[in-house]
Amino acid sequence: MERGKMAEAESLETAAEHERILREIESTDTACIGPTLRSVYDGEEHGRFMEKLETRIRNHDREIEKMCNFHYQGFVDSITELLKVRGEAQKLKNQVTDTNRKLQHEGKELVIAMEELKQCRLQQRNISATVDKLMLCLPVLEMYSKLRDQMKTKRHYPALKTLEHLEHTYLPQVSHYRFCKVMVDNIPKLREEIKDVSMSDLKDFLESIRKHSDKIGETAMKQVPGAQDLVDFSPVYRCLHIYSVLGARETFENYYRKQRRKQARLVLQPPSNMHETLDGYRKYFNQIVGFFVVEDHILHTTQGLVNRAYIDELWEMALSKTIAALRTHSSYCSDPNLVLDLKNLIVLFADTLQVYGFPVNQLFDMLLEIRDQYSETLLKKWSGIFRNILDSDNYSPIPVTSEEMYKKVVGQFPFQDTELEKQPFPKKFPFSEFVPKVYNQIKEFIYACLKFSEDLHLSSTEVDDMIRKSTNLLLTRTLSNSLQNVIKRKNIGLTELVQIIINTTHLEKSCKYLEEFITNITNVLPETVHTTKLYGTTTFKDARHAAEEEIYTNLNQKIDQFLQLADYDWMTGDLGNKASDYLVDLIAFLRSTFAVFTHLPGKVAQTACMSACKHLATSLMQLLLEAEVRQLTLGALQQFNLDVRECEHSRQHKAVILQRGNAQEFARSGPVPGFQEDTLQLAFIDLRQLLDLFIQWDWSTYLADYGQPTCKYLRVNPVTALTLLEKMKDTSRKNNMFAQFRKNERDKQKLIDTVAKQLRGLISSHHS
Repeated sequence: MERGKMAEAESLETAAEHERILREIESTDTACIGPTLRSVYDGEEHGRFMEKLETRIRNHDREIEKMCNFHYQGFVDSITELLKVRGEAQKLKNQVTDTNRKLQHEGKELVIAMEELKQCRLQQRNISATVDKLMLCLPVLEMYSKLRDQMKTKRHYPALKTLEHLEHTYLPQVSHYRFCKVMVDNIPKLREEIKDVSMSDLKDFLESIRKHSDKIGETAMKQVPGAQDLVDFSPVYRCLHIYSVLGARETFENYYRKQRRKQARLVLQPPSNMHETLDGYRKYFNQIVGFFVVEDHILHTTQGLVNRAYIDELWEMALSKTIAALRTHSSYCSDPNLVLDLKNLIVLFADTLQVYGFPVNQLFDMLLEIRDQYSETLLKKWSGIFRNILDSDNYSPIPVTSEEMYKKVVGQFPFQDTELEKQPFPKKFPFSEFVPKVYNQIKEFIYACLKFSEDLHLSSTEVDDMIRKSTNLLLTRTLSNSLQNVIKRKNIGLTELVQIIINTTHLEKSCKYLEEFITNITNVLPETVHTTKLYGTTTFKDARHAAEEEIYTNLNQKIDQFLQLADYDWMTGDLGNKASDYLVDLIAFLRSTFAVFTHLPGKVAQTACMSACKHLATSLMQLLLEAEVRQLTLGALQQFNLDVRECEHSRQHKAVILQRGNAQEFARSGPVPGFQEDTLQLAFIDLRQLLDLFIQWDWSTYLADYGQPTCKYLRVNPVTALTLLEKMKDTSRKNNMFAQFRKNERDKQKLIDTVAKQLRGLISSHHS
């Protein structure tokens, strides 16, 4: 229906146009009718126009016929007059013809000349018109030729400018020429060609800076300014201008930013083996710096291709990915030198980017994390150093034979001893080689910690705190573990343990010098608030205590080994007159051992001696009461008593010596200085009272005074006494062992039974 309406409207429009043309034909001079008829033939409805023209002619014929009928008489009169005039007209015609013939004959040459002149004038006009048209067309052609040359030489932005001039200035002046129409039709294609070629140049530029980012970054990290001069940014500027002129700036900006984001992600992806060498980290940082040097330059030279928000977004992404990558890869690094080099590289990386206005605080915060890892790698390294020092030490005092050697040792370790200085050469320091070596390695560790703190923009207090905390870890963990491992070694001897105690004592005294050393290199006084203190004293005390405990344990083990050699004949009836051989050897061993304790602190030597005596007393008691010894005689008990006496006394009267042998008893002899008289004998008091009770058979006193503070046999437990008495019960039937006691007792077996019964009563009442 709509189509029908449209067709009807067009038909009415055509009819109106035809009517206008007919009126124009009717009213226009014949000479000017050509353009009107041309407009009919230019249209598509000339057939319908011819029909209308025929209809109009018929209408005019009818009107003419009507008019002729109305004026017929006048027409006849006019014809009559015309017939009269015709004769005169014929005469006039003849005269005119004759005159014309004469004129033609006479003016023939003039006509020819005039025709020639006319042709010349026509040619002149044509030439002039042609020149004018050519003058209009030549600039167009020149501009077009210039455009093609510019595109051929890849001068795309000037080409675009030329194209704009051609389109808006020159072509409109000659738009009616066919070649101009071809040019006009070709202009969009030329624009697209320029866009495509400039975009291709941009892609080449992006690929080039991707490949050369590390070189740009390397230059920036070496000298900072001028790194952008390595890059020809003209492809970006050209492409930006071209797209701006073409009204596609936003498209270009989006494309550029999208491609650079992709490149940023590639740059920020570290190689899997980056942690293996410093060059891996360096190349990674160079690429990142190169990327942001380019973007910073684009930001400041292109007026909006990238903006600060876009740069900040990229930097935040780069910062998070870089920190994550560094955390991951640096954790694989076990070489402190590589970690230190990495730290210096990160500082250079951060400082370089800071020059370009990028915030780098997070990088310095992460460096504090790497500092902890660096400290751990240092601790592992120094653990090996300490282990080698301790393993290679001979655990003997350092001998010196000259003043030069003496000064060398004193120069390595802060030691002052006026008495030692006065002694003639050769002489010995009290400590072994590992003391100055360990001390110097602690200082080397402090220097290594200080190296990491450089260029981190930390205050002196922060540096001091960092060094002290790391040094405390070195002392309390690394060195402490190394010392403990040496102390706990299976094959370590008492001499080595004694030397370790002496060494740790001197190292403990040197801690104040380490404090001073740290103060000197950090310029932070120890009295400053919040200053961390060194825990070296605790470390060396713990090591010394462990060594002391190991000495006690080692002594006890040696005593146990000697006791395993004990071979008592528990059923002997002979009364011995000297201590057992194994015990004599044991006492000799203890004397020689305690002689080594000369340089030990007094309490250590005394504690070791007391511990050994207590363990010996306990072991002898266990030996006497062990279940395997089912029976024993008084003779065996007498021999055992001799051995205990050997442990107790140092000098006896001559009569006693004749009775008990000539061995020098141990406890009273003062094997180490500092004990009060008879102090060591207290270790054997339980054994002594038990043996005295049995040998003197003083049961009446024991039973009467039991439980009293003044009891002579206060240390004798009734259970212990009963156990030993049970071992002697059966032997009294077989051996005449109690002959010396028959003065007051007739029935020895009855006596034992009676004592045993009373002991059971004591035990029973004690438990109740």
